[in-house]
Amino acid sequence: MKATFHGHACFVLERDGKRVIIDPFLTGNPAADIGPDKLPHLDGILLSHGHGDHLGDAVALSQKHQATIVATYELAQFCSDQGATSHGMHIGGAHEFPFGRVKLVPAFHGGRVEGDKTGRYTTNPAGIVVTIGGKSVYHTGDTGLTLEMQLLAGRIDLMLVPIGDNFTMGIEDAVRAVEFVKPKSVIPMHYNTWDLIKADPQEFRRRVGNAAAVTILKPGESYTLS
Repeated sequence: MKATFHGHACFVLERDGKRVIIDPFLTGNPAADIGPDKLPHLDGILLSHGHGDHLGDAVALSQKHQATIVATYELAQFCSDQGATSHGMHIGGAHEFPFGRVKLVPAFHGGRVEGDKTGRYTTNPAGIVVTIGGKSVYHTGDTGLTLEMQLLAGRIDLMLVPIGDNFTMGIEDAVRAVEFVKPKSVIPMHYNTWDLIKADPQEFRRRVGNAAAVTILKPGESYTLS
């Protein structure tokens, strides 16, 4: 599987001709290397929560690529009501899609949906575990450190973890999250997009040490899981 970073918390995962994007915040993202019009064909769009820097271009991309948005039920319903194709799930649930298996796991964060003026779509944030071709990727979403992460110990090939602090875990808690999950590889995310979430990924790498292999990606760069 190849994971390509497109800035902030946006990743494209691809394997065996299937391609999904997670948290497609490209338009208006100062860290993004490409715009939504430059993405190759997508088979799925996975959302951790409905804040604008994660929901991003999801609805437009779903319409353009005929790709299903996978999210918590209320967020999926919001996207559907905006004209997207969506599939609603909830925390602890898993489902097999043509591109792979998706399971939603707990995340501690806010659940308001960007663009919802009524508040009726407010939902739970989630972490996403997606398995494609036998490789499992855990995108934590925006979250604080949670004991529930320990339930994934030893089951994750690649962990995508925020280190920017303020809205999510900072470096100290992100290191503990790696200790909880015990992934084979880790990529830090959700940092340096704005000054408020400025962090040093090299410090994160040093503090993780031998607990996992840390890869630091610039927007546009990829990491391949062997």
